[in-house]
Amino acid sequence: MKPMLLTEVLETPIGEEWIYETKYDGFRCMLVWDEQPMLISRNGNNLNHLFPEILDFCNSLFDQIKAFLPITFDGELVYLTNDFTSDFSLVQKRGRMQNKEVIAAHASSFPFHYIAFDLLNFKGESLTNKYLKTRKQQLSKLFTTLKLPVTVNYEDLCPLQAISSVEHSETLWHAIKVYNGEGMVAKKKTSKWMGNSRSTHWVKIKNWRYVTVIVTKYDHGNGYFHGSVYQQHELVEVVSFKHGLSEEERKTLIAFFQANGQRSNETWELEPSICVDIACIDFDGSKLREPRFHAFRLEMLPEDCQWQHMQRQLFPIPDTVQITHPDKPVWPEIGISKDGYLHYLQMISPYLLPFLRKRPLTLIRFPHGVPGESFYQKSSPEQIPAFVSTGRVEDINYLVCNNLETLLWLGNQLALELHIPFQTLQTEHPTEIVFDLDPPSVEQFSLAIRGALDLKEIIDYFKLQSFVKTSGGKGLQLYIPLPENSFSYEEVRVFTEFICRFLCEQKPDLYTIERLKKNRHQKLYLDYVQHAEGKTIIAPYSTRGNEKGLVATPLHWEEVNEQLTPDRFTIPAVLERMEKVGNPFKNFRQVGVSQDFQSALERLKEQ
Repeated sequence: MKPMLLTEVLETPIGEEWIYETKYDGFRCMLVWDEQPMLISRNGNNLNHLFPEILDFCNSLFDQIKAFLPITFDGELVYLTNDFTSDFSLVQKRGRMQNKEVIAAHASSFPFHYIAFDLLNFKGESLTNKYLKTRKQQLSKLFTTLKLPVTVNYEDLCPLQAISSVEHSETLWHAIKVYNGEGMVAKKKTSKWMGNSRSTHWVKIKNWRYVTVIVTKYDHGNGYFHGSVYQQHELVEVVSFKHGLSEEERKTLIAFFQANGQRSNETWELEPSICVDIACIDFDGSKLREPRFHAFRLEMLPEDCQWQHMQRQLFPIPDTVQITHPDKPVWPEIGISKDGYLHYLQMISPYLLPFLRKRPLTLIRFPHGVPGESFYQKSSPEQIPAFVSTGRVEDINYLVCNNLETLLWLGNQLALELHIPFQTLQTEHPTEIVFDLDPPSVEQFSLAIRGALDLKEIIDYFKLQSFVKTSGGKGLQLYIPLPENSFSYEEVRVFTEFICRFLCEQKPDLYTIERLKKNRHQKLYLDYVQHAEGKTIIAPYSTRGNEKGLVATPLHWEEVNEQLTPDRFTIPAVLERMEKVGNPFKNFRQVGVSQDFQSALERLKEQ
């Protein structure tokens, strides 16, 4: 059974006969499930060994789904970075893996989703001859019955999700542009499923990005031109292309090579002199994907085609967010400008936004960069863009960051520190416990490591799951997620105070709960008093206003050892780290939902 293919169009079809959904950049795949689930690629290959997290979940679902078998879904295997985008480079990386242990480790750090967008077989009956709208209704009903997500949510770790369709394309297309998605699909409601054929009833609209490159080489043998950009004064090739040129443009470019280039056999090479715009959908780490010539950029100087410029073109700032002075130095010591900070916020937003949503923000802004004057901001200004939300707590109308556009708007104002309370606007009780471990100085960071490990041992004794992050300064912060709206600050204080006092009694030479710095005598301060209503903590993945550009970085517990140093987690290092280790806080909320804190409180009474 081969998939029904999409026809590419430049304009979105409009009309009541169409529905629209996000196009994800992954592996097109059938989930064929009779006795055992099988992931079958568009080329007919079995992919089960590559996606153990999908198979394990399907097997856990067997008792609920067996009444509906045999069943066949059409869908996409994706690694979601937000609700509209799949990171194809990670999908590609998984597809190349062969070692079972390597695949399992990757699945743990970078869990994939299977997004179902069609139902082709149900209880052994083929639905391919039924209208799409009927198949969609049956798919949604089935997922609802199985208590599976009927809309895509990248924060939901449930690996099997159904896509939702919309009747109007404008809002969806705007979101795809803002979140840098691959594109959109339009399907006729009355379309029937036709395997192994390309239909005009299903069309795709690509979200093209335009990258400026220097044309450096022409291969007469295959007709391809090669384009490069500068990275640290060295030319790096990023594309080879031949499509998109008119015959006149192709002849002009070849003539330029012949007149000004150096020939070696079938290849002409050219000194950096002429720039062009290339339309593409992404960059896979070495080459632009699906490249096609777009336009000559004769006014552009080759030396302006820099790697950083390419990154900005690949991840454009949404049109709705006005950026001022992008070249302003913000962390001059590490060479980060405002534009570099905005790029960090874009890249880290999938990890950062879940901790900001629905929480009143306290900002620390550095209008002239770091070092420089700074000030706290809690109240929302009167004039704010339509995409920014606010929330009132007592007599203050706070800013609330619920989306990427707001995050970039805050970044443009050089809000470098994002502090959040322990509860959302909708909750009266804390959604997590946080212990702040504050050593006397950064030179005594080893005290914070010791304290975190001692705290974890006690928390493990109470059968609670904890998380840890750097503060972005000189300390560590230990988190215990809680079920929402279940435990008051007073109940939580009983627990936190007991643990801190117990540690101080056990190791009085190392730990203290003394509030006054002068009375701490070079011990690690265990701050549980700060965990209270109205108090705040630096958000996970927020930058800090220190000169090194350090980030409050979530860690895996095995990283908390004597090799750990806080100055390792600069902005560039955290961007590189997220591609290697993923997000240690990815299942933070899921752990909170099932955390049995009540048993811990009852056990405490027995002590």
